[in-house]
Amino acid sequence: MSSLLAQLSPSITNLIRLDHTQVLSAFHQYEVGSSPRLKKGLADKVCLAIEIHTQLEEEIFYPALRLVADDEVLRKSTPEHDEMRGLISRLRAMAVEDPAFDDTFFSLMRHVMHHVADEETQLLPAAERLIPEQLAELGSRMTRRRFELAGRRTPEYASSMARSFSAGALLSAGSAVLSGVHLLTRHRHGAGPLGRTRPGRAV
Repeated sequence: MSSLLAQLSPSITNLIRLDHTQVLSAFHQYEVGSSPRLKKGLADKVCLAIEIHTQLEEEIFYPALRLVADDEVLRKSTPEHDEMRGLISRLRAMAVEDPAFDDTFFSLMRHVMHHVADEETQLLPAAERLIPEQLAELGSRMTRRRFELAGRRTPEYASSMARSFSAGALLSAGSAVLSGVHLLTRHRHGAGPLGRTRPGRAV
């Protein structure tokens, strides 16, 4: 079963790229003029994602790569993670209304973007060149470990996700749900697709 899971799993390098994309997307949603609730939700979401991502890399990806490569980018990766953790600790200790909150968040963003650039241009291609036969198994291990780490922090995930939606996004989601309920109700009472009444039914 584990070998089958390894074959079906995305490679560890693609999982890392996906994490990068998701975090950078959250960064780009953050605006100084946004509501404190939205800013806090996005910051918490980013911090949690980075904490889990860095732990996964340090437990699974970096050790596998160190066995076949002694690279300066690899050597400095864990200290860079430590710098990110320091910024995350500062963010978590701040009120979102603190004038330094935005600057600290943007400092974290700059650190992450620099780190991501190094990984995507050097470490990930190196792994795909040097250990291609291990990437699926490492991806499977990362997926299993992610579930373990994320499962312990489900309340944090739920809270940050709820706050990281703007009022407009929440309104759109609510409207979509109401529209779905309306269509289902019409369907149950005899209306066919696109609101047309089925033959033999009274309008």
